[in-house]
Amino acid sequence: MLLSRTSPARGGGRLRMLTSLLLLAITATINAAKTPVPPACGKPQQLNRIVGGEDSADAEWPWVVSIQKNGTHHCAGSLLTNRWVVTAAHCFKDTLNKPTQFSVLLGAWQLGNPGLRSQEVGIAWVQPHPVYSWKEGSRADIALVRLEHPIQFSERILPICLPDYSVHFPPNTDCWIAGWGSISDGVPLARPQTLQKLKVPIIDSEICGRLYWRGAGQGAITEDMLCAGYLEGERDACLGDSGGPLMCQVEDTWLLAGIISWGEGCAERNRPGVYISLSAHRPWVQRIVQGVQLRGHSRGSQPRGLRIRRQTAAAARGAPAA
Repeated sequence: MLLSRTSPARGGGRLRMLTSLLLLAITATINAAKTPVPPACGKPQQLNRIVGGEDSADAEWPWVVSIQKNGTHHCAGSLLTNRWVVTAAHCFKDTLNKPTQFSVLLGAWQLGNPGLRSQEVGIAWVQPHPVYSWKEGSRADIALVRLEHPIQFSERILPICLPDYSVHFPPNTDCWIAGWGSISDGVPLARPQTLQKLKVPIIDSEICGRLYWRGAGQGAITEDMLCAGYLEGERDACLGDSGGPLMCQVEDTWLLAGIISWGEGCAERNRPGVYISLSAHRPWVQRIVQGVQLRGHSRGSQPRGLRIRRQTAAAARGAPAA
């Protein structure tokens, strides 16, 4: 009925309508072009001291960030999106309501020489996990850090993936940690403070639970913790590595398996590193962080963890593994 009221100018009306639709389409295309697509997570774009660790390569771990307190390295963290970093909650004990004391340095391979392509941004706020108790060795030692403004991705600044539901990290899975922490108890990383890396195998949770057993009803290893490292000691994370990533590679993509949380001493015998599992806290992270990327096993592939469990069960029966 409304169209019939404009029937004398039907041709002009249609032209105006087509023009409006064309302008809307052009505007939508321009706006879409202004919204950058985030880069694929967990994929370093390689360019040509953790105790017992070694120097990493420039841009080898582009999601590892330095959380600075009053201008000095305090903890490490991992970049999830252009506005969010994940780290350990204990890094903000007694300073949770003082975000102005902190900043995040991204894209720095050497803290003593961060380079022109690094970026430093302030912290808007910190969201610790609601059940974290602010006690050393507490479960849920994880916090999300909201940056003051979005950062620009580059070959030195990229996000890491979270593991999806298809991923398990069975014992003896080789993973890596990275950070700028002390190279031994009481010995800081020397200038230029090159990012250190160390390969660490996942340790069976039951074995780790026995190592850290504190008496009846006082098991230190909770269901949201992973253990990784070497029972003989000598290689481990240390002071200043807190909040940094435990990274495992699945089908050529790096996943954030855990967050460096605690341990007794540094690289001591039968005292491996303890990490907060991202698989355990993935739903909480996803509720808060919009745009976090998940990766796992592609359809049709068999997760390594499932195969290992099948082999173990077959061996127990004395039958050949499938």
